[in-house]
Amino acid sequence: MLRRIDLRGQELSTRELLAVVPRAEIDIDAALTTVRPILADVRVRGEAALREYGARFDGGSPAQLRVEPAAMQAALGALDPAVRAGLEEAITRVRAFHEATVPPPVSVNLAPGARVSQRWVPVSRVGLYVPGGLAVYPSSVVMNVVAAQAAGVTEIAVTTPPQRALDGAPHPTILAACALLDVTEVYAVGGAQAIAMLAYGAEATAGGTLCEPVDVITGPGNVYVAAAKRAVNGTVGIDSEAGPTEIAVIADDAADPTWVAYDLLSQAEHDPMAGSVLITDSPTLADAVDQKLSGIAGATRHDVRVKEALTGIQSAIILTGSLDQSIQVADAYGPEHLEIHTRDAAAVAARVRNAGAIFVGPHSPVPLGDYLAGSNHVLPTGGTSRFASGLGVTSFLRAVSVIEYDADALAAVGDKVIALANAEDLPAHGEAIAARLHPTD
Repeated sequence: MLRRIDLRGQELSTRELLAVVPRAEIDIDAALTTVRPILADVRVRGEAALREYGARFDGGSPAQLRVEPAAMQAALGALDPAVRAGLEEAITRVRAFHEATVPPPVSVNLAPGARVSQRWVPVSRVGLYVPGGLAVYPSSVVMNVVAAQAAGVTEIAVTTPPQRALDGAPHPTILAACALLDVTEVYAVGGAQAIAMLAYGAEATAGGTLCEPVDVITGPGNVYVAAAKRAVNGTVGIDSEAGPTEIAVIADDAADPTWVAYDLLSQAEHDPMAGSVLITDSPTLADAVDQKLSGIAGATRHDVRVKEALTGIQSAIILTGSLDQSIQVADAYGPEHLEIHTRDAAAVAARVRNAGAIFVGPHSPVPLGDYLAGSNHVLPTGGTSRFASGLGVTSFLRAVSVIEYDADALAAVGDKVIALANAEDLPAHGEAIAARLHPTD
């Protein structure tokens, strides 16, 4: 079922590996041509434009784009108790981990009277996008909202596409998750138009303001959402341009082929463009995993979507000559999710440099992280893990430096500052120091 890429007996550079690892073909630049007029229109016409695009792309919009708190509480009251228990456990674990990762302030005394400090300040207002296309993602509500709350953000706006089958209302499970997290500002707006609303704010058709602009936008979405986030980056901060989900598994002959197959399948059901990649030095395991996948892919609920993902160019089995080469391939691929199914999996995981999140051992599958391992599931895709991190509290924090020198501390280094300023041909910089060191009438 999965195509094979055989790298045994080859010594490839990073550049050469980048050319052969499987990757979905996503053209965000092309999507920008569609997205830019939408952004501009929403910026000018506000709610009227949001309603038109909701009707065109999502099949309708509700009477009120901003969801009433009573509707959220009603959705929570009707929520399946088992789902509620799962969400509550996820919130507890994700909050505990994220609160522990808030960076502490730092203060360094560099000399007597010379102190430099750094403190972390949360942004004032964030916009969190929750997708609503092929699946329902209350887990994304948890990941985005809890990280922002742990960072200390006080204003949180959630936006999610209206559902045609619900007369334009958001999915009730999304609303219930917002209610559990005490989020009161929720909009039934999706796609690029939602990103425009968050970035620029939106005027209400009846006058006044429908939505205030935010400082940071986070959350995954389709290619048009990613393109819109690229377009507004700089007007606001963004977390990333999320692409299709992907999983890579490093496995040796000790791995359970059934477990590996199900884990590859689990990500394939997200999207026809999802990537599922097995990296192994065991041809026997490769055969067993592929055989198992062929049997279970047709039996799952989303079999058409799964088969398209598994047979696409973004999915493959990569045969390597050794565990060392498997790690090299994984680092070149830089997957969103990386599972390690090998002997001494922890030692292997410690050697990996590029991955959004690493799942160590056979009992730490990606679906655990998708919901309630405690880590965040909003992760860098498309190989961007080589330079980007997943969503976390620092996505909503700014580091601010505080410099405190007294007169003696300034005098101790003042001549050096003047010398450097003159070397850069910026004499006024030096004069600002000299005015303090050698005051004249």
